[in-house]
Amino acid sequence: MEKTILITGCSSGIGYDTAHYLHQHGYKVFASARKEEDVQRLKQEGLDSYLLDVTKPQSITTTLEAILKQTNGKLYAVFNNAGYGQPGAVEDIPTTVLKEQFETNLFGLHEVTRQVIPIMRQQGYGRIIQHSSVLGLISLRFRGAYNASKYAIEGLCDTLRLELMDEDIHVVTINTGPVHSDFRKNATKKFYEHIYEHPSVFKEAYEKELLNQDDKKKNDPFTKGSEVVISNILNALEKPKPKPRYYNTSATHLLGGLKRLLPTAVLDKILLKI
Repeated sequence: MEKTILITGCSSGIGYDTAHYLHQHGYKVFASARKEEDVQRLKQEGLDSYLLDVTKPQSITTTLEAILKQTNGKLYAVFNNAGYGQPGAVEDIPTTVLKEQFETNLFGLHEVTRQVIPIMRQQGYGRIIQHSSVLGLISLRFRGAYNASKYAIEGLCDTLRLELMDEDIHVVTINTGPVHSDFRKNATKKFYEHIYEHPSVFKEAYEKELLNQDDKKKNDPFTKGSEVVISNILNALEKPKPKPRYYNTSATHLLGGLKRLLPTAVLDKILLKI
């Protein structure tokens, strides 16, 4: 069985690092990105790359058709990694902006998943790896749009896992904590684009908690490299019976544990200090 995998969101960060790592370790990687310049860059770096915008179903279909021509109609795994964060208080986030967050983080993931399941069912096996977050387990203030999208992924994956239980198609949820990447930088751009210029009672808190945090985050002992995620993606791909979910980083283990153990009111007080 050829180890083939489609990865979405490979322009940078965890998707980029995972694509290169798997490519270097014997996988046939199909690294996708939504911008043509990123696709060309990935190709120049030696990856088999495709233009894929998860918010456009036909883009997914076209890419899968091109991939299947190379693989005799088979695809071992998909890593649904594409996503971004939209900071801002819940009351400051326009509904249109919340919909944009869900279009990529949830609906795009859902559409890719829907299109790969028939392929995997026909071949009789497969791995569907869904990139959630520690913020799919607990919530932080000013992350409501992202929290909601990741909580939704949790429910979708838990249900899908039950529905595919009788088939050799494993659904694995990856709960990633703070990792060095462009995620915060890109989220800050979204904050300035949609939130910052509008009046808000949280203006002072935004300056303190969301902005000017680069130096603090660089020295944060809880923030790890992408290798902590890649190691669990390997488990999801190579274990005969992978776990239904993998926690990445000590922050995820700690906060996920506190969510299970503490009363909600007590946990809320802890989360307000993060």
